[in-house]
Amino acid sequence: MNYPIPANPQEVVALRQKPVDEELVAAAIAGVIQIARQQGQSLDELTAEVLAEDGWLDSAQRRWLSDIVKQAWESLPSVKIPA
Repeated sequence: MNYPIPANPQEVVALRQKPVDEELVAAAIAGVIQIARQQGQSLDELTAEVLAEDGWLDSAQRRWLSDIVKQAWESLPSVKIPA
């Protein structure tokens, strides 16, 4: 992968400066999952955030993204990221 997995919210936000491609999206999702785990969030809490109403995605897109996040959560190992 060309992008490292973001270790904090600032690194996730910094991804906005990169051209969007599949690898960037995968890195962003992996980073969000790692950060959520670090903060003690459960998968249910994270998916509730993804499913929350926003101005970016419609409900079908949010459900699709929620499914992707669930799959990634289950397949990514828990990694302790140094502070």
